[in-house]
Amino acid sequence: MSRTTSIAILCLLALCAGCGSHSKIRKLSAPSIIVAFGDSLTSGTGANQEENYPSVLSVMIGFKVVNAGVAGEDTTAGLRRLPTVLKDERPDLVILCHGGNDLLRGQDASITIANLNAMIEMVKAAGADVILIGVPKPALFLKPAPFYQEIATKRGIPFDAKSITKILSTPALTSDPVHPNAGGYRRLAEAIKTLISKSQG
Repeated sequence: MSRTTSIAILCLLALCAGCGSHSKIRKLSAPSIIVAFGDSLTSGTGANQEENYPSVLSVMIGFKVVNAGVAGEDTTAGLRRLPTVLKDERPDLVILCHGGNDLLRGQDASITIANLNAMIEMVKAAGADVILIGVPKPALFLKPAPFYQEIATKRGIPFDAKSITKILSTPALTSDPVHPNAGGYRRLAEAIKTLISKSQG
């Protein structure tokens, strides 16, 4: 192995170690408040009110999880709405699952990326941590839109890349092609619970 190759590998390992150390959230405690912010995937279209993922997650982890999902909303509208939610709820953690409607409507990806980055900056400026949830692009074979991973890596925040994609690719877990059913939302809540547990510093 050449000296140049060895240096390159060491640099890569250092970079990866740095990314891992930054992808943490503060440990949640009894009075902690979590806000689930997003569109219909958060509000729970396709299931009963008590079956949406924020409601199920709240029971699983024992913390208050505010459902701040608005069906049909795109990231531009979400960015306008977020300051009020942060002011009213004062969360310790925000689970950001947004962009699905941008993708369905063929929105320019640069707009979605800018909006998601602005939301993350806004949440952090309010003193809360952020977890990002990836949403798949509409296609015959679903896969997460790549910009979610790029944003999470750049921002150093915990990220779930595949849960929604896997759920929407499983007919038994869906109510329609773009929404989970009660079982799908429970599966998403389980994945987010695991991510929160692994990410707490």
